[in-house]
Amino acid sequence: MGLKYMQNREIAWLHFNERVLLEAEAKEVPLLEKLKFIAIFTSNLDEFFMVRVGTLHDLMLMKKNKIDTKSDMTPAQQIDAILKMMPDLYQKRDRIYQSILKDLKNYNIRQLQYTELNEEQRKYTDRYFKKRLHHLLSPQIIDLSHPLPFLENNRNYVFTELEQDGVPTFGLLPIRDDFSPIVSLPGHQVDFILLEEIIMSHIDDLFAGYTVKHKNIICVTRNTDLSTDYENQDMFSNYAEFMKSIVKKRKRLSTVRLESQGNLPELGKEYLFKKLGFDQDHYMVSQTPLTMQFVFPMIDNVPTAIKNDLLYPPIHAYNPFKYTPSIINAVREKDYLLSYPYDDIDAFIALLKEIAEDPTCQAIKITIYRLASNSQIVEQLIKAAENGIEVTVLMELKARFDEESNISYSSILESAGCHVIYGYEDYKTHSKVFLAIFKNPDETLNFITQIGTGNYNEKTSRIYTDLSLLTANKNFGWDANDFFYHLSLGNLNGKYKHFLQAPSSLKQRFLELIDEEILKGKAGYLFFKFNSLTDKDFIDKLVQASQAGVTVKLIIRGITCLLPGVEELTERIEIHSIVGRYLEHPRIYVFGKDESRAIYISSADLMTRNMEERVEIAAPILDESLKDQIMKYLDMQFSDAIKGRMVATDGAYQNIKLSKGQEAYSAQDKFIQMAEENYYKQQNLQLIQNQPSPSKEGFLSRLFKLFK
Repeated sequence: MGLKYMQNREIAWLHFNERVLLEAEAKEVPLLEKLKFIAIFTSNLDEFFMVRVGTLHDLMLMKKNKIDTKSDMTPAQQIDAILKMMPDLYQKRDRIYQSILKDLKNYNIRQLQYTELNEEQRKYTDRYFKKRLHHLLSPQIIDLSHPLPFLENNRNYVFTELEQDGVPTFGLLPIRDDFSPIVSLPGHQVDFILLEEIIMSHIDDLFAGYTVKHKNIICVTRNTDLSTDYENQDMFSNYAEFMKSIVKKRKRLSTVRLESQGNLPELGKEYLFKKLGFDQDHYMVSQTPLTMQFVFPMIDNVPTAIKNDLLYPPIHAYNPFKYTPSIINAVREKDYLLSYPYDDIDAFIALLKEIAEDPTCQAIKITIYRLASNSQIVEQLIKAAENGIEVTVLMELKARFDEESNISYSSILESAGCHVIYGYEDYKTHSKVFLAIFKNPDETLNFITQIGTGNYNEKTSRIYTDLSLLTANKNFGWDANDFFYHLSLGNLNGKYKHFLQAPSSLKQRFLELIDEEILKGKAGYLFFKFNSLTDKDFIDKLVQASQAGVTVKLIIRGITCLLPGVEELTERIEIHSIVGRYLEHPRIYVFGKDESRAIYISSADLMTRNMEERVEIAAPILDESLKDQIMKYLDMQFSDAIKGRMVATDGAYQNIKLSKGQEAYSAQDKFIQMAEENYYKQQNLQLIQNQPSPSKEGFLSRLFKLFK
């Protein structure tokens, strides 16, 4: 058994993903949003099997009985524990999905089976199959002469048990990814049918000459946690070409899961188990569609009048710079801390646009990890290069599942005249740093530096919560400039005035800051918000803090290997978690109280991979008013009793208990409300005065004033 104040990270993650699933039955969540939560749960689980189970599978095959230091479990034991949790999760998803479909019928939104179609709809789907599908489908017979072909990762197939002249055989039909996953049906209601249901209903036509005894949709999940084998890198002309080869290899790795919609017959199961090389435990039966790609196209097809009542209302994010004559000058006057999605990322894009057109700007430097499609960030970087500004982009090509996108953007930026450099071979560059350098008439330099907790991505900034610090502080500027200089030389041991960098100084300094709070005993105070806690050094240090009497408050969205409330060990530790409309993503670290406090924002979680295997940056918040704003932000989140949960001693999530008379609220809803109030105040003031709005404060600044 592992230590009683820790739990296995894989089990902890599965508990978190279960919380995502349970949002799909929360009464306050709009009906179509519930479908999205099921889609997110499903996508999360797919990636979990591809990456985490894939890694454990590799360790098991290599006979590397690497013991998990938190649970004393071998890779095989961890896989067994994971697989034992699957039936319950699949059954919960089936139950919740059927409940949602039932409720959607009250709004005349129906997912129909072929047997439920009326005559008009059946004729429509028959024509659809004949004209759009039949000639593009490729059924295959599987027998001694035609062995089972390679089954692609996360692709749906129709698997059939066939018979011809009394001889049994199997058939396989790949369902193409370029087909629309749903088909809207004629009629007065919002009726739709899934593509695979149309194909399944015409399977006899596709296997003409055979009797179809059984048919199921199946899907295999493959290990995609492919390490980059740098020994073979010299075979390629450049690093981008090398990464392209890695992405291609990923598609053909070993199978870690088989799913079927409905139970496979015994003969088919035995055949697939033998060919795929695993047993019953790796086989999952679902009544819910195996992929949920149809959810978003289906929602798009719902008439607006109905849809508006079944989705979260769109929010009006606040842009503090919307009517500001010069954003550059505004940032030079004071630091800003933007809070996405309540503050609009258009504020940063507008700043970038102004910088790109500023004749005094000499250079722009930025780290990029994940970008949106049709990225406005890239557009402005290209404009800056066209305007003669030296643009340096550090592009991380190892951003999992975004490798191809990043390779493509690298080529676009290079063609536009930007200087593109790539991350390290053995480390992912995960930091979020932007720097603009300006030359004054007297040849001195000024800077604008941005440090973020999330990516430069317009899409995710509207569905993830993140913080973005904008500052003209010269020490920050020199730190950022030195950071890019060290990256270009492959130096991971740079020294900085304010920045902390992983893998060199960040972990050591954070542990030292915790030690400083331990020395204060009961006067010590730690308040962290981040995504995952897996690093044993931090876990043990937080246990020491608790034993010394330090108050430890943690808001951890996902994995926590630390268990709170264990007698004589973690009694002073409270762990809360928020799962709501937006994905909580900021990393905030508060050491101490009052004037002595140190507050950092960072791209790093307290995970070994972040601290030792990635290039991360943590930057201090120096402005006292911004520190106050962050504390108010954290306090509101910690008291969220609607979307917040408390981690119990056994790792289970529990409802947060309120004091008598205490209001139950969702912190995200409160933040949305305040952002919209300020948005409309700004609009009204502009209409009345027809001049630039005097309000140039970010969301967090206004939040603090409201509750001061």
